[in-house]
Amino acid sequence: MGERQAPSQAPSAVQTLSGEAHAASLQDALQDALAATLSPSSPRIYNERLILSLLRRHGPLSKIEVARHTGLSAQTAAALMNRLSADGLIGRLDPLRGRVGQPAVPFALAPEGAFSAGLKIGRRSCDLVLVDFTGTLRWRAHKTFSWPMPATLLAFVAEALPRAIASLSPRQRLRMTGLGIATPFELWNWGDEIGAPKGAMDVWRDFDILSEVSALCACPVTLCNDATAACAGEMFFGQGWRHRDIAYFFVGSFIGGGIALNGALYSGHTGNAGALGSMPVCGVQGNRADTQQLIRRASIYLLEHRLIAAGIDPSSIWRTPDVWDDFGPHLDAWLEEAGNALALASLAAISVIDFDAIVVDGAVPPAVRSALVAQVTLALSRLDRQGLSPVRVLEGTIGSDARAIGGAALPLLASFGHDREALLRTGAASLNTLDA
Repeated sequence: MGERQAPSQAPSAVQTLSGEAHAASLQDALQDALAATLSPSSPRIYNERLILSLLRRHGPLSKIEVARHTGLSAQTAAALMNRLSADGLIGRLDPLRGRVGQPAVPFALAPEGAFSAGLKIGRRSCDLVLVDFTGTLRWRAHKTFSWPMPATLLAFVAEALPRAIASLSPRQRLRMTGLGIATPFELWNWGDEIGAPKGAMDVWRDFDILSEVSALCACPVTLCNDATAACAGEMFFGQGWRHRDIAYFFVGSFIGGGIALNGALYSGHTGNAGALGSMPVCGVQGNRADTQQLIRRASIYLLEHRLIAAGIDPSSIWRTPDVWDDFGPHLDAWLEEAGNALALASLAAISVIDFDAIVVDGAVPPAVRSALVAQVTLALSRLDRQGLSPVRVLEGTIGSDARAIGGAALPLLASFGHDREALLRTGAASLNTLDA
């Protein structure tokens, strides 16, 4: 999954390129209705994004409630919400009756206020999803393969993306904000682990994913590490925002992760913060202690290898990530090994930063995720935690689509995210772009 290595010249973590075919009419329409949200420089823009963030996190709120939450005057809050409503970003719900005084009128995010697409590139599969402003999945396509190749990816995008856009009405297409790509970086480094022929993955070294996909897309395209994108999806569409500081693990073909500090995704000065798959953990190999990276202790490819060695078909892992075949004791053994390794990694993480939550999600069925979190919690309780604050181990709320939906979150974050949600709070507290 999201294993990352710092490149010699670190690329920008979130890279964006506008599609060359971006139609002028679409661009003009977006500017008319949404452009006010594209620059957070003015107090009005800042406050509008703050209101959108409140409604996303807390659900429907009246103008008075928004004023109370934000500290804005009732008159200012009302004016801002009227503008957001006129722009189609929020909508008025039925009045709440039965209370003393005039019935309060709640407002909520308008699902059709904006749309975004997310492309997940994995070691065994790729996905294209379309989500609305509330994060609801509107459309998806899925393809599996033995190992990823650029030609296969581009053929998938060229076929699936037009169908995704065609699923929208002409009016909805004008509110398409962009496409976010969630991909492991340095794909060529993992050919052996996924069983690709020697040298087959080297083609990725010179393949410009951002430019090639942008040529197929009529709206802006953003590129991000897949594990970081999954963390962004949990913070923006899931429940990650409820915790100030989290360490986030996503269990995919290769485990990866991300971290959020003070409610914002944190990338570090090179963009490589949260490379949790590279964290060393100790295990037992034969009769001796053996230290390896977490990626070689808690990744799904290890379960695949177990099943193949036992003569069991592992294909349901990639074909239907939410519903696996019954793998019996082989799954139980993998859960124990992965859970113990994740507990060690979690202990190391909270020794450095006082995280209030460890969030574990993955391309696994919900029941498997629950069992894995239970094993992590149990293993963590048995470790020496003297001098450390308590921490909760929680399940992620998005699941196997977290990387694709996180990719779709990137354009929405760029256009509508409040500063505290912004992708990339670096050490210098500047709004940067994500890195590998």
